[in-house]
Amino acid sequence: MRVRLPLAAGLLLGACLCAAGPARADYVLLRNGSRLNVTGYEILGDKFRLHLQGGIADVPVEEIASIEPEEIFEPSTEPLSEKTPYQKLILAAAARYHLDPDLIHSVIAIESNFNPKAISPKNARGLMQLMPHTAERMGVKDSFDPEQNIEGGARYLRDLLAKYKNNLTLALAAYNAGPESVDKYGRRVPPYLETMKYVQRITKTYAKLKAEATGPGSGQPLPNAGS
Repeated sequence: MRVRLPLAAGLLLGACLCAAGPARADYVLLRNGSRLNVTGYEILGDKFRLHLQGGIADVPVEEIASIEPEEIFEPSTEPLSEKTPYQKLILAAAARYHLDPDLIHSVIAIESNFNPKAISPKNARGLMQLMPHTAERMGVKDSFDPEQNIEGGARYLRDLLAKYKNNLTLALAAYNAGPESVDKYGRRVPPYLETMKYVQRITKTYAKLKAEATGPGSGQPLPNAGS
């Protein structure tokens, strides 16, 4: 499938112009502000051939602004325990919003690897990577404060699970891509590689934690994972 992109998208190439074949790239930022998650790219003369989920797109070099690596954290798969960073905050937020602590644990592990000062290229912040507008809506004044961030992230996750009738797959997709995107595609996971990978990684981590948990957070059933 050939994907036709709107004209206007650009790049600061730097050393990557020297690439001579398929290479790995996680994000391509276009001059029109679009941000594409790609599995790789090739340089073909004055064009970049971007490898997208389900197809390719040929984009003129001058339309590309930058190529950025995707931040991927290797999650902790240790069950929630006293050794888990911010365990007490996770348990408190889970109890307040009737969530499984292991779910909050999984989201934090994938989103920031427990780094309270993490900032994504999209400006998501803190342990649960809250976008500024989401943080404001959830009453979070300081996204870098672990207690506020976990509180806001747990509340947002609770709201999404309620919106999608406890469907974990859709709630996680909405947490990553926004509920507008999930609703736009008929309440299905949006066809964005980043979002599909995100949902897969968290559900896999969550299932592993639930299977191995022997301490706090092991007693609640998993939300419905159907789509």
